Amino acid sequence: MPLHTDEHTGARVAHARKVRRLTQRELADLSHVSYSTITKVEQGVMPASPSVIGALARALSIPVAELTGQPYLEELRRDQLDGLIQPIREALDVYDLGPDPDVAPRVLEDVARDAEQLCALVRATDLKAVATTLPSRIHEATTAAHSDASDRSWQVLASTYRTAYDVTTKLGYHDLCTVALDRMEWAAQHASDPVLSGVRQYMRALAYLRAGQYRTGKRLVSLGLATLDGAPSSRERDVASGQLHLGASVLCARSQDGDAAQGHLDEAERIVARTGPAERVHWLAFGPTNVGVHRVAALAEQDLYPEAVETASTLTIPENWPKSRTSHHYAEVARAQLWMGRTESAFKSLQHARKVAPQQTKYHPLVRETYAGLESAKRRMPETFLNFGAWLGV
Repeated sequence: MPLHTDEHTGARVAHARKVRRLTQRELADLSHVSYSTITKVEQGVMPASPSVIGALARALSIPVAELTGQPYLEELRRDQLDGLIQPIREALDVYDLGPDPDVAPRVLEDVARDAEQLCALVRATDLKAVATTLPSRIHEATTAAHSDASDRSWQVLASTYRTAYDVTTKLGYHDLCTVALDRMEWAAQHASDPVLSGVRQYMRALAYLRAGQYRTGKRLVSLGLATLDGAPSSRERDVASGQLHLGASVLCARSQDGDAAQGHLDEAERIVARTGPAERVHWLAFGPTNVGVHRVAALAEQDLYPEAVETASTLTIPENWPKSRTSHHYAEVARAQLWMGRTESAFKSLQHARKVAPQQTKYHPLVRETYAGLESAKRRMPETFLNFGAWLGV
């Protein structure tokens, strides 16, 4: 049966299509998405994959977020998270004003320690705690950088900007996350740190991945790798390079270039043989587990769902692996299981994602699309399924 609410991606696709005065067949021709897929997505009987959403958004000349409904304002208000965004926005806007006379920064190492703690909290997906604290940390780090003007102080400021990117992305404020990335690059340039610049290009490529602009995303990966080529050899540089290759593997997979995706995964595998587990280097979660998780993601993005689920079954996720990455992985596995018709397994994977990282899972568009697909499936679901939907707000 179709979704019980008109507030789903398919309904938004239909509305945007009608505003553009396009028929479903005309949209199919423009987007290169099949007519039958568009029909089923609009009716709410088929979940829209990220690649389909990206293709439709490009054809309709609108942001992906307009189709996914992000940010989910009603849920954010209910969780008292919406009011935390404006202070972050204001903190990002004063980057070039010099030291704030009303801010007395602590010694730099204390500021740096708190910046690292914020990164750790993001990986633990304690988004409300981070969003509450972040504006004051940005103001303090900004004043410290302008006052101290050392490479280290600019690196610390770049770290706070990176956390702003993480938080705003996870809560669905994609316009603000691009501002945070611009600020991160500005601080990285002041710090003369090419590795930070490379990490920023990786995150920027992910933003274009979410926007369905894969060609630009791949160009940013190439630019990031070129930037890192100018950095001195180090484990830190290797980790950033490896993560760029992992990002490229998903970009290539989503654009249906399986050979290129495999090439990037193989290169990441070679790099991880040198670095070993390096989850805390720039908090990128790089290591053998992340390479395995990206293999699953690349297969799923190519609609190779049985292979993705089989590969996932061979992975052992360490208990101390970042919760943000673990939760995202289970959301991807759930989508693959749904497309295989394994609805009970898919719901269990969604529940696992929620258990690991509830705040992130609640605002994850992939989770919502997968739940919509499960709701539309002609299968009996346990009572806990309805409770899960109420928790999501759908």
